[in-house]
Amino acid sequence: MAGCTTDCVEKPISICFQKFGRFVGTYPWWFFISPLLISAVLGSGFYFLEDREANDIEDQFTPVNGPAKLERQFVQENFPQNDSVFSNQRLYTDGVYASFIAVSTSSSILTDAAFQEIVTLDRKVKELNVSMGHEVLTFEGLCARRYKKCIPNKILDIYKYYGKNLEKTELTFPFFRFGFAYIFLGYSVGGVNLNSSVIKSAKAVRLLYFLKEDNRTRTDLWLNEFLKVFPSNLKLNFIKVTHSTSLSRQVEFEANTKDVIPLFSITYVIAIAFSILSCLRFDCVRNKVWVATFGVFSAGLAVLSAFGMMLHIGVPFVMTVANSPFLILGIGVDDMFILISCWQQTNVHDQVETRLAKTYKEAAISITITTLTDVLAFYIGLMTPFRSVRSFCLYTSTSILFCYIYSITFFGAFLVLNGRRENSNKHWLTCKEVPEECPVGQSKWYELCCVGGAYDPQTGTEEVQPMNHFFKKYYGPFLTKSWTKVFVIVFYCIYLIISIYGCFQIQEGIDLRNLAADDSYVVKYYDNEKAYFSEYGPNIMVVIRREFPYWDEKYMSDLETCIEDFKNLSFIEKDIFTSWIKSYKYYGNHTKLNLSTEDVFKDNLGTFLRFYSDFKQDVNFTNNSIHASRFFIQTVNISTALDEMNMLNKLRETAQKCPVPLLVYHPAFIYHDQYAVIVINTIQNIAVTTAVMLLISLLLIPNPLCSLWVTFSIASVIVGVTGFMALWDVNLDTISMIILVVCIGFSVDFSAHISYAFVSNKKPSANEKAVEALFNLGYPILQGAVSTILGVVVLSASKNYIFRTFFKIMFLVILFGLFHGLTFIPVFLTFFDICSGTPAKKKSGPEEQAMKNSHGNNVQAVVKDGEVKEREIYVNHNFQPDNHRTCQSQPCSALWMITGGNNHHVQDNHMCVASTIPMFRVDSQTYEVQMYTPSDDAMLRVNCQSKHSSEGQNCVLGNSNHIQDSNVPTLNGSDLAIL
Repeated sequence: MAGCTTDCVEKPISICFQKFGRFVGTYPWWFFISPLLISAVLGSGFYFLEDREANDIEDQFTPVNGPAKLERQFVQENFPQNDSVFSNQRLYTDGVYASFIAVSTSSSILTDAAFQEIVTLDRKVKELNVSMGHEVLTFEGLCARRYKKCIPNKILDIYKYYGKNLEKTELTFPFFRFGFAYIFLGYSVGGVNLNSSVIKSAKAVRLLYFLKEDNRTRTDLWLNEFLKVFPSNLKLNFIKVTHSTSLSRQVEFEANTKDVIPLFSITYVIAIAFSILSCLRFDCVRNKVWVATFGVFSAGLAVLSAFGMMLHIGVPFVMTVANSPFLILGIGVDDMFILISCWQQTNVHDQVETRLAKTYKEAAISITITTLTDVLAFYIGLMTPFRSVRSFCLYTSTSILFCYIYSITFFGAFLVLNGRRENSNKHWLTCKEVPEECPVGQSKWYELCCVGGAYDPQTGTEEVQPMNHFFKKYYGPFLTKSWTKVFVIVFYCIYLIISIYGCFQIQEGIDLRNLAADDSYVVKYYDNEKAYFSEYGPNIMVVIRREFPYWDEKYMSDLETCIEDFKNLSFIEKDIFTSWIKSYKYYGNHTKLNLSTEDVFKDNLGTFLRFYSDFKQDVNFTNNSIHASRFFIQTVNISTALDEMNMLNKLRETAQKCPVPLLVYHPAFIYHDQYAVIVINTIQNIAVTTAVMLLISLLLIPNPLCSLWVTFSIASVIVGVTGFMALWDVNLDTISMIILVVCIGFSVDFSAHISYAFVSNKKPSANEKAVEALFNLGYPILQGAVSTILGVVVLSASKNYIFRTFFKIMFLVILFGLFHGLTFIPVFLTFFDICSGTPAKKKSGPEEQAMKNSHGNNVQAVVKDGEVKEREIYVNHNFQPDNHRTCQSQPCSALWMITGGNNHHVQDNHMCVASTIPMFRVDSQTYEVQMYTPSDDAMLRVNCQSKHSSEGQNCVLGNSNHIQDSNVPTLNGSDLAIL
C-alpha cells in the first residue's frame, strides 16, 4: 500500500547526502587532509593519559551514591576508629593489611613441622623493613595496636603455648578457650574436620597483619615491599603459601591494561589483512587494496581523535575503555564495506563526483541509522550509576561519531581519489596506465598483473563479486523456498526456547577476584580463601541510627524481636552475637543496678564503657544522649555471588521491617550494592534504548511495519545474548551490562541494513525483494560481521576476565545479529508483502496490470500465459545513436507503421527506423538480452491488440511487403524496449 511508506524524513536526508557527496567528490583533497590535521591536534590529548587514568575499583565498579556508601558515612561519623584499641570487626573499610594462607601438603596442617614453617614466615614478615628517605619503616612501627601491642595472630599464640603438643591438644571450633578468653578460630583455621566441636584435622591456616590507617603513604610503601619479597626465596616442604594485601586487588587490576596493548596491535593487523583480502580483486585497476587499508586507517583516526578529545576535556580513562578501540574498528570497517558496495554499483563511466553522490545517496542513510542507534545507545548508557560504564559510553559514543564523520569525509575523499586513478586506468600499485585488453601473445600472468579496468558492459558498473552472485543465485532463492522458511521458523523457535531458558539461569554481580589476571597471585589466594574459609562470612554490624530508649522494656521488647528476626535468617549463626546492650545488662545484674530507669542507665553507662573499651566504640554516647549504637551478627556459608545478593537483600528487608530505626553495614556491602541496581538499570537502559531505536527506524526506514521488525530483531537478539551468555558462565555485571547496551546498537545494524534494502528496492514481490536485498547487502553485512568478530577475537586469549567477557558477549551479539540480518529477518519480511515500498496491486486482469506497469522506467510487466511476468530493462546500456528521420518522398529501407494516439513524430502513421537502432528485451528468468535490428532482410512483426491501441499504446507494424514472411520474429508490443 502506498500509504505504508514514510519517506518524508528519509528522502530529503538522502538528497542532502547526495549533494554532500558531490561536494566531497569535487574537493576531495580538503576532506582527505582535514581529518588528518584534526586527528593530529586532538591526538595530543594522549599526553594527559596518565593523569586521566581512574582505576579505583570502588569508585568505578560500585554504584554512585549507593546505599552502602551512605551507610558507611553514617558509621564513620558516629563510630570513629580508636587506633589504640584496634578491632578489625569494627572497621568501616577493608582495612590495611597483608595476609598469608598456608595450605598443608599433608592431611592436616596442625603439625609441629608445618607450624615451624608458618612461624618462619611470621618472623620474616616482622623483620621486613623499607627505607623512606632517612626513615626506616618496619612492621613494628606501622602495625595496628591494641593496648600498645601489635595485633597478634592468636593461632600462633596457641602454637607457641602448646608447641609440639598441638597435635594432641583438643582445639574446639569455632571458639577455643585460651586462658581467660575465648578465641574465635573461624577466620584463622580452615578446611576443618570436626568430631563434635573438636578439630580432628585442618587443611589451612590464615595469618593477617593489620597496619594503621593514619598514613597510607607509609603503609603502602611497606606493603609494596611485602609483595616484592614474598613468597620468593622461601623453601617450604610442608605447606604451600599464597599471599595478598589490601593493595593487591587494585594493583593487579591496574596491571591489566598492559595485557591489552599487544592484543590491540594484533587486532589492527588482522583487521587490515581481512579488509584487504575481502576487497581484493584480480583486476589491477579495480583492486580495492588501498581503499580497504585507508578504511581501517579511518577507524584508527576516529579512535585517536575521540580519545584525544576526551582526554583534553578531562574525562576519566577507565580500564574498560580499553575495549572500545576493538569495537570501533569493527564498526568503522562495517561502514567501509557498505560504502564500497554502493560505490561498485555506480556507473564506472560517470564522473567520480557523480559516483560518490550516488554512493552517498544509497549508503549514507543506512550507515546513518546504525551510527545514530549506536551513539544513542551509548549515551543512554550514561544513565547508569557506574562510573566505569559512563566513561566507556562517553569514549565509545564519541569514537563512533568520529568514525561516521571520517567515513563520509576522509574515506569518501579517498574513494574519489582512487576513482580518479581507476578512470585513468592506472595500476593500483605502480599508478602507471595499463591496457584494458590483453595484447596478443602475452601470458596469463601478464594479463593478471598488467591488464585491468574491466566492468560489466551491460550495466556499466564494476563486475559483481562471486559472493554477491552466491547471495543472489543460491542463498537468496534457497532462503525463499517454502520448506526453507518452515525450517527457519522451527530453528528460530528452538533458538528462542534455549535463550529464554538461559535468561532464568543468569547470575548477577561481578566477582572481585575476576578483576585480576588469571595467573595473578591474588587469584590463587582468593581460591584458597573460598576453598577453606568460606564457612564464616562477614561479621555484620546492625546500627540503631537514632536516639532510642534502651531502658524502656516495651521498646527493648521490639528490639529483641528484631534481633531474633536477624538470628532466624538461614545464613546467620545464632550463637555468635556481639552486643554492648547484652553485656551492659549482664554488668547491671552483677552490680545490682536498675537499668530500667533512664537516669541509672545513663549515669552508669560511662563507667561500663571505660571498663570495656571495645564496646566504647559501639556507642555514640555524647552530651548524656545515645545518638547511635551497634551490635554484630555473624554470617555463614556465603560463598557465591547469589549468596551475597540474597544476604544483602534479606538483611535490609529485615532492618526495614523492624519498628526500631536500623541499618546494616559491612565494607563488602559497597561492592554488593551492584546487585540492587544492576538488573533494574540494565532493563531500564534496554527499554529506553529500544524505544529510541524504534523512533529512529520509523523516521529513517520508509516503512513503519519494517521498523517494527527492526525493533523485534533488537528484542530477539537481546534475549538470545542474555540467555546464551548465562549458559557460557558470564554474569550480569557492569561489564556485561555495557555490552548489552552495545548489543542493541549492533542488532539494529544488521536488521536495519537488510530492512532498508528490502523496502527501498523496486521488485514487485516480497521474495524477490528479499533476494535483491541479500544480493546488494548480504556480502557487506557478512564482511562487517566477520571483521568485527576478528576485531575482538584476540581478546579471547586475554588473561583478564573483563576482556574475555567482552569477547564472549560481542561474539554472541555478532553471531545472533548476523543470523537475524541474513536469515530470520529476510524470511519474516517475506511473510508481509505490505512492507513493499511499491503501490499495492488492484484487483484487475493480468493484461490491464501489465499495461499499467509498462510505464515504469526500470521494470516492465508483460503477460504470458495469463500471468503477469516481470522483465527488467537495463537503462544503463550505451548505444551509438543514429538520427532517425521522418519519411520523405524517397522510400525507406525499413518502414514501420506506428499506431496509437500519442505519436507526435510520425507522418501518416509511418516512421523510418534506422537499421542500426536496436530493439531488445530481457528475459525475466535468464536475464538474457535479446536484440532485434530492423532491416530489409529481417523484419519484425509485432502483434498489436486493439485493446492496447485503444488505451493509447504505441504499436509497431512491419512493412506490409514482408508481413506474411514466416521467418520474421514476432514480439508483443510490451516487449519493445524503445519507442
